[in-house]
Amino acid sequence: MALTTADVKLFRERLRALRARLRGDVEDIREGAFGGDDGDSRTPTHPAELGSDNYEQDFALDLIRNEQETLKEIAVALVKCDDGTFGLCEGCLAEGKTQKQAVILKTRLKEIPWTRNCVECQRKAEVKY
Repeated sequence: MALTTADVKLFRERLRALRARLRGDVEDIREGAFGGDDGDSRTPTHPAELGSDNYEQDFALDLIRNEQETLKEIAVALVKCDDGTFGLCEGCLAEGKTQKQAVILKTRLKEIPWTRNCVECQRKAEVKY
């Protein structure tokens, strides 16, 4: 069943709130791993701390990359909310299915509101890679 205007509005609000939270998280991670602009040095004072510090920075960079990728997907989902294609599976549409056949289930959208594909098409995409 296709999403109603009220459904799309609700998902848009959820996506915007999630985007705001993730932006804050990225900044917090960045400041925690690399120090803020307050002049504090993050350089280890003892050689034994160097490995731990490098690990923490690498871990923080991975988190930042993952959250930035999610932020990009949220931006795409927000555009889809505006252009009327939110909740439609890109994989199904690419296969030539109608919009009625390409609807992503609300239960999936509630868990991953920025998703581009239904479960079946996502599985197919993951098998390719």
